[in-house]
Amino acid sequence: MTDKKTNNNTPAENGSAAAKPTNQQGQASANASKPQTSAQKEADKKATSTAEKSAPEAKATAQPAAPADKKSGSKTGAIAIALVIALGAGLYYHGHQQTQTQNAQVAALQQQLTSMKAALAANQQETLDKVEQSLHGTDVSITQQEQSIQGLQLALAEMKGRRPNDWLLAEADYLVKMAGRKLWLEHDVVSATVLLESADNRIAELNDPSLTPVRKAMNTDITSLKSVARIDRDGLVLRLTSLQEQVANLPLANAIMPEAEVVEDTTVSTSVDDWKTNLMTSLQNFSDHFITYRKRDGSVIPLLSPKQDFYLQENIKSKLETAIKAVYREEGELYSKSLVMAKDWAQQFYNQDAPETQSFIKTLDQLAGEGIEASYPTRLQSQPLITDLISERLRNQVKPISTEENPA
Repeated sequence: MTDKKTNNNTPAENGSAAAKPTNQQGQASANASKPQTSAQKEADKKATSTAEKSAPEAKATAQPAAPADKKSGSKTGAIAIALVIALGAGLYYHGHQQTQTQNAQVAALQQQLTSMKAALAANQQETLDKVEQSLHGTDVSITQQEQSIQGLQLALAEMKGRRPNDWLLAEADYLVKMAGRKLWLEHDVVSATVLLESADNRIAELNDPSLTPVRKAMNTDITSLKSVARIDRDGLVLRLTSLQEQVANLPLANAIMPEAEVVEDTTVSTSVDDWKTNLMTSLQNFSDHFITYRKRDGSVIPLLSPKQDFYLQENIKSKLETAIKAVYREEGELYSKSLVMAKDWAQQFYNQDAPETQSFIKTLDQLAGEGIEASYPTRLQSQPLITDLISERLRNQVKPISTEENPA
């Protein structure tokens, strides 16, 4: 009875032992279908060690069985262990491959992201370049349009300028040039002002709004000329000429003698002791009735001879003539020196008590105080403007006759 129970239990135990590897194999296959982590790897190792531990127990329980059963049980355990090890290695290899694949995919994604950023930056720069090119093209087109508008305005002004009264513009140009010559060559401010006013009237008759800048410059020139100090050169020259004619009528001064010393009057005394002094005094008083003797200290200036008087008059006239030339040349220093020298000679050699001499010297003082120098403008603003206008409107219309060669 005991042997039967033992035999009956042996297949069950074998069946249970055989079932264990089957369950472990199912669990290993189930685990193989999932990705294996480090915790799973440790669980696999524990399962493997558990299987190895359970194999001796299975052998110990199967010892009472037959030798064939023992061999089949050991083979099955070895196969199970081999399968477990193979599955673990396969899972490890599979996980390692997946990790490498994921790293490669991450690297590819990063490279793709970098290339996308570079492409985006290139597209942005290209867009900015296109915008700048379009702006530059717009500026160029605007500049061209402005130039074309200016060309049309000039052409329109030229068409308007071709009128029969263009000769007024040429006449105004001539008057402005004449005003410049009068101002700088002759220093005639009055004539230059009148010429500029006449030129302005000629331009006003044209009634052309495009000539407004020329008229503005012309009125500026007229204002500057009117502010120049007026010098009556003709009046100064006439007064100097009358002084030259008056020199011959000036009275010469007499011989200039120093003052005599004061002589005390002597009288005869009543004392007898002074008989010698009284005798000399009586003789002196008697001689004074016949001869007068006075003592003077200083040099005596003699009278001028007729020849010297002629030279004096010519010298004074020469100085007055130099002053006349200085008036036209506007040489103020030379003018003043000439009048001062003529005045000194008149005071030295002519009678100062005579009315003619006093009037002559007074007139010289008045003329010496007159200013003969003035500040003139260095250029006329209207002259280059009207010259350029004449070149554009009139001279370009007069084209030279060109001889064309006959074709052979």
